[in-house]
Amino acid sequence: MLSWKNFLMLTLSGTINAIGVTMFLSPLHLYDSGFSGTAMLLEQVTPAAWTLSIFLLILNIPFFLYGYKKQGLGFTIYSVYAVVIYSVASFLIRDIFPVDVATSSPFAGSDLLLGAVFGGLISGIGSGLTIRFGGAIDGVEVMAVIFSKRMGITVGTFVMAYNIILYIIVGMVMHSWILPLYSIVTYYVALHAVDFIVEGFDKAKAAMIITTKPKMISQALSEEFGSGITLWEGHGYYSDKQKTVIYFVVNRFQIGKMKAIVQEHDKDAFISITEVADVLGRNTK
Repeated sequence: MLSWKNFLMLTLSGTINAIGVTMFLSPLHLYDSGFSGTAMLLEQVTPAAWTLSIFLLILNIPFFLYGYKKQGLGFTIYSVYAVVIYSVASFLIRDIFPVDVATSSPFAGSDLLLGAVFGGLISGIGSGLTIRFGGAIDGVEVMAVIFSKRMGITVGTFVMAYNIILYIIVGMVMHSWILPLYSIVTYYVALHAVDFIVEGFDKAKAAMIITTKPKMISQALSEEFGSGITLWEGHGYYSDKQKTVIYFVVNRFQIGKMKAIVQEHDKDAFISITEVADVLGRNTK
C-alpha cells in the first residue's frame, strides 16, 4: 500500500538530492554517479534548451517503468515520484530561486574537494532516504537489476562498472582527468552516506559461538544483555565431538563484553562475528 508518509519523505529526499547536485557538484563541473552524472554530462555537451531536469526525466523514468514487473507497482510509483521531485527541485534552484549556481558553489565556492565531499554527502543522504522509503532516485540501479544477471555479474559490480565507464567518458570529453578523479571522491562519499541512511550508524552484529558449554554461556549472555538466543546442535569434524552453535545478535558496542563473557566460560570457544544489514522481529528472552 502507498503511504502519504513515504510521499512526504520522498519529497524531502528528492529536494535534498537536488541541493547536493545543483549547489555543490554542477557549479564546479563535478559529476554525480549513475544516470544523475550522465544527465550532468549530457547537459554540458548539448544545446542550452536541454537542461539537467529534462535529462533526469528522460534517462530515469523509462527504466523505472520497464522494471515495473521486477520491482513492483509501489516501488515504481515511489521512484518516478522521487525523480520528478528531484527534477523539479533542480529546475527551481537553478532557474527560479535567486541563487547563483552558474560559476561556483554558493557554499563551497570554487573548492573542488569541498564540493566533491559535501556534494556527495548531501546527494547520498537524498538517495539513502529514497531507498529507505520505498523507491530509488537513480534508474541505473534498476537497469543493473534487469541486466546484471544476463551479464553474469552482481548488481553492485554493474553499478560500479557503469560509473567507471561514465568517469572515463567524462575525462575524454572534457580533456581533463581532474574533474573525474574528484567525482570518484563524490561517488565514494555518497556510497557511504547511502549506507548510513539505509542501514543506520549502529549496525547489528551476528555472533556465532561454537562451544561445548552452551548452557553457561547462554545463561550469562541472556542475563547480561536480555536478548534472545538461538541454539542448534553441531558436530566437530576433526574433534569428532558434539558441539552447540549459539546464534546471538548484538550491537557494535556490546561485542567486547560478549567476547569477554564467552571467554570466561569457555576459553576454547570459536566465535565468528558478521555484520547484519537489518534485523526484524522481536528479540526477547
